[in-house]
Amino acid sequence: GELYVSERLDREEMCGEVPICSVSFEALLHSPLNVFHVEVDIQDVNDNAPRFLRDNFHLEINELTSAGTRFAVGAAEDADVGSNSLQGYELETNRYFAVEVKESEDSSKFAELVLRRPLDRESDQSLRLVLTALDGGAPPRSGTAQLCINVTDANDNPPVFAQDRYRVSLREDAPPGSMVVNISATDADAGTNALIIYGFGDMSAKVLQKFLVNAESGIITLQEALDFEDTRSYRLLVEARDGGGLVAHCKVEVEVMDVNDNAPEVILTSVSSPVTEDAPIGTVVALVKVRDRDSGENGQVRCELSGDSPLSLNNAAGAPVLRVLARDADAGANGRVTYWLEGSSAGAQPPPVSVESRSGALYAQYSFDYEQCREFAVAVRAQDGGVPTRSSTATVRIFVLDRNDNAPRVLWPTAAAAGAETPPFEVVPRSAEVGYLVAKVVAVDADAGRNAWLSYELLQAPEPALFLLGLHSGEVRTARAVSERDAAKQRLVALVKDHGQPALSATATLHVVLAESLQEALPELSERPPAVDSPAELQFYLVLALALLSALFLLSLL
Repeated sequence: GELYVSERLDREEMCGEVPICSVSFEALLHSPLNVFHVEVDIQDVNDNAPRFLRDNFHLEINELTSAGTRFAVGAAEDADVGSNSLQGYELETNRYFAVEVKESEDSSKFAELVLRRPLDRESDQSLRLVLTALDGGAPPRSGTAQLCINVTDANDNPPVFAQDRYRVSLREDAPPGSMVVNISATDADAGTNALIIYGFGDMSAKVLQKFLVNAESGIITLQEALDFEDTRSYRLLVEARDGGGLVAHCKVEVEVMDVNDNAPEVILTSVSSPVTEDAPIGTVVALVKVRDRDSGENGQVRCELSGDSPLSLNNAAGAPVLRVLARDADAGANGRVTYWLEGSSAGAQPPPVSVESRSGALYAQYSFDYEQCREFAVAVRAQDGGVPTRSSTATVRIFVLDRNDNAPRVLWPTAAAAGAETPPFEVVPRSAEVGYLVAKVVAVDADAGRNAWLSYELLQAPEPALFLLGLHSGEVRTARAVSERDAAKQRLVALVKDHGQPALSATATLHVVLAESLQEALPELSERPPAVDSPAELQFYLVLALALLSALFLLSLL
């Protein structure tokens, strides 16, 4: 039962930039059958150094640029998370520039170059500075890039975007070539200094493969198909560069909307085959798990069995129960909510339900049984990704609905023991009057409500008019007076049925001996039991004898 690491773990390859990395799987146990939900947290180590997307950055800065002007250099990437991720930047000592660290809404840190004093092209036509990115590991790792700054002549008006931030929503089934958004910037200068060229800033290759910006119009179009299940949002850094080399930046946030493009996946966890014909109702034949990669209503599934078979689903293990939702007003990692189970009142191991850490969806761990547990409560904890973490707890109370999965069980009359010569019987005197109580069929049903309401009816009797079975009481009484023509031994078959949909039933066999006393009944019991249709056979023999006598009489006359 011990779990081991079978190969080297690479947290960055498994979870990317997600702050909380975990691997979830299920362990299946047999005899008895049970499913355990296992979640392994993968902790980060500082095994990645910060890395700039380019080794060299070229900047064109006019000599009339005023002190305090800022230039976006771009962001370094660090595959590690938490304190091991990118923490800051350092710039080679010089007399013109300093570097400041800025943090975007998604908690990423980028460097801004700040001009501390005016430039003088006559004294310094170009500058080469080393920019260093540092992480927070112990010891820290670093990455460098070279800044190549060319000092140009006066172009005193930089481009200005109409918006600092653009937000747009795009369906994941949008075809390549679809327009995402049209950005625009203006420049107060004239001539070539006012000519604006649009382009993307420093971004990952994955994002650059998805989107394309028209250099002249600023229209951003889709290059490759989107997949909501792969990436739910993109952040684009767009720059507008005028003819004099001044650059302005804006951000475009693209939200990918989910469409129902994934069919449910059915996973057969366990199958018990063959199944014996005397297996009781409620026997687990198979465990089926269903999942859908879509989100929201598109990811909710409903299971049903097709065809005519004696099998049914109460709830499937892995079936969705409900979804809890918590909101956090913070941004970035501080507002990213994950969900955990804190405990259950069912007292079972494992808990009856599991929770998906990202979506808050609760799934059944195994099929519920109303007869074993009618209700239970679980505590769900919502926790953010901040340092220190903040959390809140909610209680989910689940009521299990009854299903007609138990047939009635007959307590009396009991079935004859194997090898017994004389089955249980009841003695009814031939002098019994109408309404005489012969016996009472007693049965119980483990279900509840209408599923446990029982009704009784007489299924088989050699003399149907002789006995009457109470519909709700189960009492067997005489419907008329006993006559000498009635057979001494009577075999009654009663049907006990519940009111479920569909209804389940059981039968009970009652042996009745018509005799004034037990001593008179014993000789009847020692004889071979008469067949059910002996009166009919007797009538047949009487008719045959009468026909033979008639034929003999006619023959004598002839």
